[in-house]
Amino acid sequence: MKTCMKKHPSLAIILQVVRRHLLLFLGIFLLILGAIVCSLLPPLVLEKIVDRLAGGYGIPVPLAALYFALLGAASLCISARDGLLTVFGQKIIRSLRHALCDKLSRLPAATLSAQDPGAVSSRFVGDADTVEELFTDGIASMFADCCTMIGIFVVILQKSSGLAILLLFAVPVLFAFTRFVQKRMLRAQIDNRAAIARASAIVPETLHCIRTIHALGKESYLQKHYDQAIQESFSAVNRTNFFDAVYSPIIQILQAVLIGLVMLFAASQNPQLLEFFGMSAGTAVAMAAYISQIFGPIENIGMEIQTIQSAAAGVHRMDEFLLQEERWETDSPSASDKYSEAFQGPFVIELQDVSFGYEKNQTVLKKQSLSIRLGEQVTLTGRTGAGKSTLFKLLLGLYRPQEGRVLVEGRDASRIADEEKRRLFGYVEQNFRLVPGSVLDQITLFDPLISRKAAMEAASLVGLDSAIEALPQGFETPCAEGIFSQGQWQLLSIARAIAAGPRILLLDEITANLDADTEQQVLTALRRASAQRTVVSISHRLYEHLGGREITLSS
Repeated sequence: MKTCMKKHPSLAIILQVVRRHLLLFLGIFLLILGAIVCSLLPPLVLEKIVDRLAGGYGIPVPLAALYFALLGAASLCISARDGLLTVFGQKIIRSLRHALCDKLSRLPAATLSAQDPGAVSSRFVGDADTVEELFTDGIASMFADCCTMIGIFVVILQKSSGLAILLLFAVPVLFAFTRFVQKRMLRAQIDNRAAIARASAIVPETLHCIRTIHALGKESYLQKHYDQAIQESFSAVNRTNFFDAVYSPIIQILQAVLIGLVMLFAASQNPQLLEFFGMSAGTAVAMAAYISQIFGPIENIGMEIQTIQSAAAGVHRMDEFLLQEERWETDSPSASDKYSEAFQGPFVIELQDVSFGYEKNQTVLKKQSLSIRLGEQVTLTGRTGAGKSTLFKLLLGLYRPQEGRVLVEGRDASRIADEEKRRLFGYVEQNFRLVPGSVLDQITLFDPLISRKAAMEAASLVGLDSAIEALPQGFETPCAEGIFSQGQWQLLSIARAIAAGPRILLLDEITANLDADTEQQVLTALRRASAQRTVVSISHRLYEHLGGREITLSS
C-alpha cells in the first residue's frame, strides 16, 4: 500500500482528504445507498398497483402516495448527494493544487527551465479540474450505477428467472464492449491533453518573441508549428467523440431488443417458456421498468467512462509532476544565521575549480577560480557565452556545479536557505519584472520582513521617492507599465534589490538599454546603493564609472 502511495502521490492526497473529512465522505456514501434503495422500490409498488387494476380493484390512496413519496425521496437523495460531492470535490482540488504549488517551490531551476510554462499551468488548471469531475460525475456515479444494477438483478432473479438468464448473457457482452471503449478513450484523452499542453506553451512563447519572429519572417513556421499541435488535439478529440457517439446507441438498441424478447416470451403459449418468462401484468410492467433502469446505468457508464478516463489522464500527468526529483536540501534559516554571524574569512565569495554546464556534453565554466573580498567591487567581463550570467546563477544557488565549490561567506551557495537569500543577495536584472500589486509591493515583493519605512528609504536612496510621491496614490498606486520611464523602472529595480539590506549586490547588464542621461541617473543611484556592500557586476560600462577590479572569464 505504501509503495502504491509513493508511485501515485495524487491518490495519497485524495486519501488524506477522505481521512480529514470522514463525516462528509460517510454522508455521501449513505446518500448514495439511500438513492439506490429509493429507486429500486417504486417498480415494486407499481407492480401492485397494476395487478390491482388488472383484477378490477381500485388503487388505495396510501399505495399511490407511497409510490410518489419514493420517487421524491430518490430525487432528494440524489440532489443532496450531488451537492456534497461538489463540496468534497472542491476540497480535493484545493489539496491537490496546494501540493502542486508546494512541489513547484521545491523543484530545481534546471527542471523548471526545461518545462514549457503552458504545460506546467495546465496541470494546475485543467488537470486539477478534472479531478472534481472524477468524483461528481465519475466514480461516485459509477458506484451508484453498479449498485443499482446489482439490486435490480437480484429483484429480477426473484421475479423472472428467464429474464435474469438473458441479462447474464447480455451483461458480459456489455462489459467487454465497455472495456474496449475504455482503453481507446484513455489513449485518446492522454494524447489530447499532451497536445493541448503543447499548444498552450506555443502561444506565450510566440508573444514573448513576436518581434524576433517578425524580424526574421518566421510567421509561417510558428503557424505550422501551432497548427500541428491543434491538429493532434483535434484528431485525439475525434477519436474520443467517435467512441462516445457509438456507445450509447448500441446500448439503447440492446435494451429495446431485450424488452421485446421478454414480452414475446411472456406472451407465448409454450409451457416451457412460460415457466421461465410467465408473469402477471403488474410484474411485466415492473420488469420493463427495471430493464429500463438497468440499461440506464449501463448507458450512463458510457458517459462516465469519458469523465473517468479524462480525469485519469489528468491524475497521471499530476503524478508525473509530483514525482519529479526535488532540489537539494538547504540549511535551516537559524543555521544560516549562525553561519553568517560566525563568518570571519577574508573572502565573501569564492569559486574553487568550478566546472559547470547546463547539458552533460556542454561546459560553460571549466576549472574557474576566483575570490572576492568583503566590500570589494568586481566587474565580470568576457565574450558572450563565457559564463557571466551562469556564475550569478551559481552564486544564487539556483544550480550546483558539476565540479568544484561555490562558497558565499564560507558556505556552499546551494545550501543557503531561501528565507535568507534576500537578506544576503540583492539582484538587479537587465529588465524589471513587474508583479501584480502596488508600487510598494514592487519593492517589498510582499515580504513581511521589509517594512514600509525600509521600502521608502530604498526608494529615496536611488532618487525615485519624488517620482513615486507624485503618483495619484503615492506608494499605494497600482503598478502598471506606463507609470514610469525606462530609467525609473531600473531605479525601482535597484530599490527592490537593496530594500532588505543585502550584503552582496549582483548587477546584470543593468545599463545595457539606457540612453546617456538615464544611464547617468542609474549610475548615481548605484554609487549610493553600493556603499559598504560587496558588488559583483556584469557590465564594462559600470567598470569604467564605478572602478573596482575587473575579472575576465574565458570559456
